[in-house]
Amino acid sequence: MEVFVGALTVFVLALFVGWEIINKVPPLLHTPLMSGANAISGITLVGTLVTSGAQLTTFTTILGFVAVAMATANVVGGFLVTHRMLEMFRSRGGESK
Repeated sequence: MEVFVGALTVFVLALFVGWEIINKVPPLLHTPLMSGANAISGITLVGTLVTSGAQLTTFTTILGFVAVAMATANVVGGFLVTHRMLEMFRSRGGESK
């Protein structure tokens, strides 16, 4: 139980710190920040594939599948958002400014 409380405390603190950091980012830096987040999410996806492939128990396999699905959605969504944001910087002729 002590391990769970410690892990929950770290998780809640990480939520607060992440919220504060993201809110302080100026709009001009959102695209590079999203690119970095996509790279980290790609690493997370590889990690979830490796751990879910171990098939230790049925429960861990199910959790691994859910983690792979969520990490995939995060990577795809991040790239779609980044692509849309980069389109804002293109001129009407199709070339970047």
